[in-house]
Amino acid sequence: MSLAISKLVSSIIQIILFSLIPFIWWLITARKECGFLKWIGLKKPEGEKHKTLFWIAGVSVAFLILSVVILYLLKGVETATSDFSGHGAAAIPAILIYAILNTALSEEILFRGFLLKRISNKIGVTVGNIIQATLFGLLHGVMFYSAVGIVKALIVIVFTGGIGWCMGYTNEKIAGGSILPSWCIHALANIFSGICSAFLLF
Repeated sequence: MSLAISKLVSSIIQIILFSLIPFIWWLITARKECGFLKWIGLKKPEGEKHKTLFWIAGVSVAFLILSVVILYLLKGVETATSDFSGHGAAAIPAILIYAILNTALSEEILFRGFLLKRISNKIGVTVGNIIQATLFGLLHGVMFYSAVGIVKALIVIVFTGGIGWCMGYTNEKIAGGSILPSWCIHALANIFSGICSAFLLF
């Protein structure tokens, strides 16, 4: 259980850190227009429910397939899920906290909730989505460059950037600006990665 508590504490810290700049930005520019949660996209999805669920399911499946490729490429490399390695079912509470809060929520607030929306307001959703997806991919690829080399790092950048684009599209074009779809998609992929590590599947 100490692993779960450790992940909960680090999740709270990461959510605060990833929300700090968006919160300050909102405080200065949009406080009088709407609440912070709505501004960041933490709201009920709009549009056709079945269409939103279809996109969530489709992007989730694509993310899980790409996760297998990425896990294979990073085999033997220290990753965020390495803490769960070999712990089996005992690691599941910690995996859920890590996947849902530590990575998915904090990254969705920063990339799809803040960057995509602010850039889109200036230059449009199409370009804004490409920029946030590129930054999302770079964040994941650069972390592994020294351990896996340029080719594998580029593959990670392209794959995670592509998924970042799909999540941004789902949020903005299908769900009316809600980040709940991408939060679900992101969390499912990270739960899968954590379970693979816990049960030594890769």
